[in-house]
Amino acid sequence: MPASAPITQDVATIPRKLPEGPVNLVGLTRENLRSALIEAGTPEKQAKMRAGQIWQWIYHWGVRDFDQMTNLAKDYRAMLARTFVISLPEIVTRQVSSDGTRKYLVRIAGGHEVEVVYIPETDRGTLCISSQVGCTLTCSFCHTGTQKLVRNLTAAEIVGQIMLARDDLGEWPEPGTGTGENGPRLLSNIVLMGMGEPLYNFDNVRDAMKIAMDGEGISLSRRRITLSTSGVVPEIAKTAEEIGCLLAVSFHATTDEVRDKLVPINKKWNIEALLNALREYPRLSNSERITFEYVMLKDVNDSDEDAQRLIKLIEGIPAKINLIPFNEWPGAPYQRSSNNRIHAFADIIYKAGYASPIRTPRGEDIMAACGQLKSATERARKSRAQIAQETGL
Repeated sequence: MPASAPITQDVATIPRKLPEGPVNLVGLTRENLRSALIEAGTPEKQAKMRAGQIWQWIYHWGVRDFDQMTNLAKDYRAMLARTFVISLPEIVTRQVSSDGTRKYLVRIAGGHEVEVVYIPETDRGTLCISSQVGCTLTCSFCHTGTQKLVRNLTAAEIVGQIMLARDDLGEWPEPGTGTGENGPRLLSNIVLMGMGEPLYNFDNVRDAMKIAMDGEGISLSRRRITLSTSGVVPEIAKTAEEIGCLLAVSFHATTDEVRDKLVPINKKWNIEALLNALREYPRLSNSERITFEYVMLKDVNDSDEDAQRLIKLIEGIPAKINLIPFNEWPGAPYQRSSNNRIHAFADIIYKAGYASPIRTPRGEDIMAACGQLKSATERARKSRAQIAQETGL
């Protein structure tokens, strides 16, 4: 290279100095919280107890002000306030659907945005949370897939979505008034089905879910948490071993030819490789069933032959098939299968001995339904023709 040639470097490769200032306690594992307290001057013999106290204030009571942590000495609270913060993502907008579904546009560090959806039902309240800003998978039927991946969310940003939803629902118990265990919880279930592929952000998702499952905090059972993956095969066994939650798979096709187009990760780990990994999962995690998510696309994957192939493919796997009527979005290259076609497909699966519930679309009027999430700052639409050309369908 000539001596006079300028030296250039992609800004993404330049090492960045970590931001200075107070450390956010949200998202730290118990062990990391204990270590942070020791580093701040807490005697090592007291650190485990102090970490437990602070943990309960943050995750059981939802307290954000150190001054309210009344079982800690005043000077210790002052030290905590100087050294740490308890910080959540910011709700930018909150929309409520005609069916009661709530969609939050949430801003995280760097000004990026993700969407979070709360779905109330008679017997439960489910929060759909995001694990990445954007997505790298480009599934052709999914609106989120038309937004490029920006970055992974931190553990704090993931568990923070749960906490801000509990804020909005008014579900934190008042200190001294009990834990609210006598009535149904408004937020009783978590699904990692928002923006992003959770298994491409495994460590942060694992740490956030461990916090959510901790019995002295948010205290959600592992059976109340479902992680949805498009099929990152090498991480499936780790999910069973290190998280142990229920598993859902974005399956959507019964041949590699069609799945390659709908879920391009299939080109890396095909249907056979995915199913081999799934056959091991129930044994590893003691989960009851794998949920196969199957979006119903007119004349693409909704034939009787598809239903029959699906039954043969999942043979031997404890499973239920969750049929999802396609939720259209501007520029989508597909159409929803007819109700008659969806019910005929479901009937074939049901008669083969598998549960085949048809998901009721929720929050469509606020673009909060499955496959419709996309941060408001990234809503530039691709045309139907552009997407169809890219996918070959």
